[in-house]
Parts: sequence; C-alpha cells; structure tokens
Amino acid sequence: MESEGKVVVEMVGGRSTVTRCFSKYPLKFIVPNKVGPSSTDAVWIYSLTYGGGIVSGDSISCELTVGDGCTAVLTTQASTKVYKSMGSKCSEQVLETRVGSGAVLAVVPDPVTCFSTARYSQKQVFRVASDSSMVIVDWITSGRHESGEKWDFDLYKSTNHIFLEDNQPLFLDTVLLERGSITSIAERMQDYQVIAMVVILGPKMNHIQSQVQEDVKRIMSEQLHVPSTSLGRQIITKSDHFLMKPSFIASASVFGPKGIGLVVRIAAMTTESVYRFLQHQLACLEPLLGVSPYR
Repeated sequence: MESEGKVVVEMVGGRSTVTRCFSKYPLKFIVPNKVGPSSTDAVWIYSLTYGGGIVSGDSISCELTVGDGCTAVLTTQASTKVYKSMGSKCSEQVLETRVGSGAVLAVVPDPVTCFSTARYSQKQVFRVASDSSMVIVDWITSGRHESGEKWDFDLYKSTNHIFLEDNQPLFLDTVLLERGSITSIAERMQDYQVIAMVVILGPKMNHIQSQVQEDVKRIMSEQLHVPSTSLGRQIITKSDHFLMKPSFIASASVFGPKGIGLVVRIAAMTTESVYRFLQHQLACLEPLLGVSPYR
C-alpha cells in the first residue's frame, strides 16, 4: 500500500510550531501538545503505522520541514517491525527533510526489526544549512529473538544522505545486509545482534561530539584491554580468543569541512547495551529537546 505524510514546523509567536501535519493510512503522526518543561522550545513528532509495522509491498514517503531557528524531534513509539515478504516484494520508506538555518532536528527512532524473509529498504535525505544542527540515529536488531529468528530476513538496505546548500554532498552512507547464496547474514554477523549508526552534526552539537569521541575511545580501550604478565608480556591463548570478542564495538570519526560532523558506528551483542549507550550519550540534549532521548 502506498502512503505519504508531510509535517512542517515553523516559528509562530517565537515558538516552534507544527503549522502543517498530514498523513495517509497506514501512516500516522502524533504531535503531543508538550513534551518536557514549558520553557523548552521543541516540537516532538511520533511517527507510527497502523498494525504496528510495515507490511510486504508497503511504500511510505514522508516530508519534514524544520524552519529557521526551530527545534524538532522525530521519533517512534516502539521498534519498526517489518513483516514477512510476499514473494519478492520489497517494503520501502523514504524520508525527505529540510532543516533551516540555526534549526535543530533529532531523528531518534527505536530500532528496525525485520521478520524472517522480510525485504526492506529505507532512504533518508537531509538538506541542511551550514549552521543547522542534527542528531540522526539509525539502527537495526537481528529480529525476533523469542521466535528464534536471528538475521533471518532476506534484505535490509538503509541509506542516509546529507546535502548542504547547492546540493553539495556532505555525508553519503548506505548499509546493505542481503542473504547470500554462500553465507547467511547470521554467519557474517557472528554473535552481534544489533548494528547502529549515530550522526551528530552542527554548531549546537559541538559539546556532544567531543564528549562522544572521548567516551567511545574510553569504552573501546576498556573492551580491548589484554591482560599481561608481571613481565609485561601479553598472554593470549587460543581458548581466550573467543572470550576476548568485545560485546560492544564502537568507532567514531569526523567528517565534513572543519570536522562539523561526527559519525559513530556500533555493533553490539544486546539491544539493551545500545539503548544504554544512546541514553547516556544523548542525555545532554535534554535542555534543547525538553526530554532526553531513549530515557
């Protein structure tokens, strides 16, 4: 089923305000009157689909405009479930976003969970000003663990593109997980059950960027610490090798002119560890957004 939605956030009377909100079944937007203290100027938009998930063949496209100086949060109420595919049909979601000058946008959804045989593709395109600020979280779990499904879907593709004015590409990224004829996705992912990407961009995110970089460095040095003998020699035996596999892996790297953006990539053995990481790293957004994401 084809579905579309559009949300426009503009400054009205000095406050960020939703001036247009439209959606077509099975897509729905919920915009609460207030999230967090009244002193905070931020609009929260919850995106959901009737039936709690994306059905085989669904095609959903959304447009979001965040006007100059406005603050908006786009989130979900639960993980996005992608149901089994019928034949070779691929479900797809497209988000086209414009973020104005001095504006802030946080895209902080729960993870995507693809059911067995699901085929799913999503594309998010962000057009930003040179002084726009953004946080984008994009993540997927291995599936329904309680049903014994681990990386049992056929296709998952997630594309995130960020463009500056004049269509100047700033960040172009695609993650593709596809069932292969030789190896399954599960074999390639080994014991890791979640992969995630966090993009942090713009002047209002400077303090978060440096904090996250420091934290990732510390987490990884703790995870990869190898015990040594009193003589200073590192001891690794074959049986230790499996035990040493870190349960949480993260990397952080800057991108863009003058390093205005930071991308963090994560592979983890549990969904809870990623929630905890996101909660901790994004907690300092609370003054901007009214509420800390993933609280």
